[in-house]
Amino acid sequence: MSEHLPSLHPASQDWDGFLNSVIDEFGCTTGTLHRLDAADRHLKLVAHRGIPPQLMPVIQSIPIGKGIAGAAAERLEPVELCNLQTDTSGVAKPGAKQTQVQGSLAVPVLDGDRLCGTLGIGKLTAYEFTPEEKERLIAIGREVAARLA
Repeated sequence: MSEHLPSLHPASQDWDGFLNSVIDEFGCTTGTLHRLDAADRHLKLVAHRGIPPQLMPVIQSIPIGKGIAGAAAERLEPVELCNLQTDTSGVAKPGAKQTQVQGSLAVPVLDGDRLCGTLGIGKLTAYEFTPEEKERLIAIGREVAARLA
């Protein structure tokens, strides 16, 4: 695991600390970490930062395929929006604009080929994440996948 990310041991999973470190590493202001619930195939919120209170009921449990996180889980690949506020692709749900986030990126958290959850970050400015940043976020997800499952 990266030296500047908190160590996550199965006995003491500081998911908020982990997510905050990831958000800070990428110069972002918001983020979410979801765990896949195999029973109902929904992504269950584990940690978050910068999410408006009115969106909390919506992001607590996200169906695979719905919204940015759900799309990343369904596709098993990064989903990026350069500007969520002006995006017309239909990937982001209308309520997501309430975050004020523009540049956003969600990646699947994978243990090998097994989906364990999703990791998402966002900036308050329009932003296109580089291929290196996308690969870095995927790698971070892989580092914690087994502990998230």
